Amino acid sequence: MSTPSDTTALRGVPAANAGLAAPVQLAAQVQLAAQVQLAAQVQLAAQVQLAAQVQLAAQVQLAAPVHEGLPFTAPWLLAPMEGVTAPSFRGHVLKRHAASDLGGAFTEFVRVIRGPVSKSEMRKHLGADRFPIPVGLQLMGNDLEGVRGSVRNAIDLGVPVVDLNFGCPAKGALRGCAGAAALKDPVTMEETVRVAVEGAEGRAPVTAKIRAGFDHADDVEVLARAAEAGGASMLTIHCRTRREGYCEEVDWTRIERAVNAVSIPVAGNGSAWEHADLERMRRETGCAFVMVGRGALKSPWIFTSREVSRREAAAFLIEYHDTLKSMGARPKGAVGRVKQLMNYWTAGGLIASEEDRATWMQSTDFEAFEARLRQEAS
Repeated sequence: MSTPSDTTALRGVPAANAGLAAPVQLAAQVQLAAQVQLAAQVQLAAQVQLAAQVQLAAQVQLAAPVHEGLPFTAPWLLAPMEGVTAPSFRGHVLKRHAASDLGGAFTEFVRVIRGPVSKSEMRKHLGADRFPIPVGLQLMGNDLEGVRGSVRNAIDLGVPVVDLNFGCPAKGALRGCAGAAALKDPVTMEETVRVAVEGAEGRAPVTAKIRAGFDHADDVEVLARAAEAGGASMLTIHCRTRREGYCEEVDWTRIERAVNAVSIPVAGNGSAWEHADLERMRRETGCAFVMVGRGALKSPWIFTSREVSRREAAAFLIEYHDTLKSMGARPKGAVGRVKQLMNYWTAGGLIASEEDRATWMQSTDFEAFEARLRQEAS
């Protein structure tokens, strides 16, 4: 039997536990509230992310392809240019345009030397950023199995179109019997296109880019039909021959001849320097698309008729400069790439005269060059 002291002690135990339970219960409620709040934040973040994804998808769908079987969303295309259309430059052009204004772009050519180009190498050329505007991968090489496998790898990565380069006039390409060297052998060019189309397995279109000829333009029709016979979904023709290089005089009737020779859509290329030239080339030649090369170095806004300010023009160049440095370029290299554009640049009236252009081009003080450009952009 319990003594009075024992009973008091026993009765005191629940009282002590009750006093302890209140703070424990409060702590549990606080923890639960924090969990609920965190869950709400996570849900909100997921909703925001989903909304962003939906918005991006809507942007991609804003401009439907303008020609069946091709991903391009407008008639104007940014040409592949070695040493220029790397992600560092291309991204700044794409982010300044709607898909309804600029229909597509391409990487610099990727060489197929021995065997397929690796996916990791392709990712470097494609870059990390994605835009509503489709970006195709351009390949150049004469290793047929390498071309086949490279096309397959590109499409595995989600590339919407693969282009084959049969127009590069560089001596290195010619020594390797690639690029414009293929213009001397339409049969081999046709076979290269066919192998690439086989590698695509119907998952994405394969296109071909040629010049009007190697030493002469007598065989424009033969070359155009070879690309079509191989299965190309589009032909781009640069209206100069390999021998003519980048001479000032051009003959757009060569583009018209290609248009009349094939049933696939043709993109014209060569000396479209102003926005008005784009529509004029389509009107005069009948081409479905116009591919712009050096005209985009003169003004990256060539794809629209919008005039940009001096400040906007300078901002493009300094952002490009900063991107190059962030990717590891030394000051000399970054300034050199900007000067590459400035050699053609007219956008925004940033360069007032040829004398003014010379002051930019002849500058050897990289810090002063950057400071001057940054001041123009501020």
